[in-house]
Amino acid sequence: MELRNLTTFIQVAELGSFTKAAEQLGYSQSTISFQIKQLEDELDCLLFERINHTITLTERGHELISYAHQILSLTEEFKENLTKEQDCSGHIHIVTPDSVCEEMISSHYMDFHKKHPAISIKFTTADTSVMFDMLDHNEADAIITLDSHSYRNDYVIAKEQLLSMHFVTNAKSKFAGMKNLKIADIINEPFILTEYGQGYRRVFDKELAKKSLDITPVLEIGRTDIITSILAQSNMISYLPDFVTKPLIESGSLCYLDVTDMNIDIWKQLIYHKNKWISKSLKTFIEYVKAVEFSN
Repeated sequence: MELRNLTTFIQVAELGSFTKAAEQLGYSQSTISFQIKQLEDELDCLLFERINHTITLTERGHELISYAHQILSLTEEFKENLTKEQDCSGHIHIVTPDSVCEEMISSHYMDFHKKHPAISIKFTTADTSVMFDMLDHNEADAIITLDSHSYRNDYVIAKEQLLSMHFVTNAKSKFAGMKNLKIADIINEPFILTEYGQGYRRVFDKELAKKSLDITPVLEIGRTDIITSILAQSNMISYLPDFVTKPLIESGSLCYLDVTDMNIDIWKQLIYHKNKWISKSLKTFIEYVKAVEFSN
């Protein structure tokens, strides 16, 4: 059984298309078809049903997916163990929300790089649903979410943490120091929020909808560093994780509002696909993130 045929099989299964798999692997479509036919002949079973230019995995095809991932993972692990390099090296792709990416790069990246200079990292920002789609198609090695709690059998939660969230505004706001505020007390104030429908903003809007309320922000932007900067210069209000606002709270520029009737659970989760081969470089990154990003 040729490993390249298993790789092709996985790509076709995940992308749902011979054409897309050919583009991804740099092969012609006829080569993809030939490799799948070779695999089907060797295993003496049909792996895909082909009906009206659409393909779906057969029952045997579904069974093979898990085995194919395991075989390729063990092969890569063996190759890695053959190397004599003392330094951990490799390239990894991590997908996070904007706020996590900003915090990780500004607070921890240089420390990680000094400890593991041979590991290169590609950071991409995306919404939670896109992150999981990227995991499913092996386009990301691991993701960090800020959302409602996620759990599926296909994923491994390497670490998770319930986050503290607060309404936050300028320390000189008229609401500063007030106790037992209700969301109705501030609903008509100017809000600046992260983008609609993404991550904890989506969870926040759902909670408002339960109360038959909604907020039309004066500004929507994914960059939480820009949000906190604007808050420090204005009378606007936002709803953000504490790790984003902590420095400006401690400096006295911003303050938390005591809003007592909005109880929202937002989770930070470090997740990878259960079929993902965990290289030494990815394992090193995961252990580092678990220690520094989930330490509080």
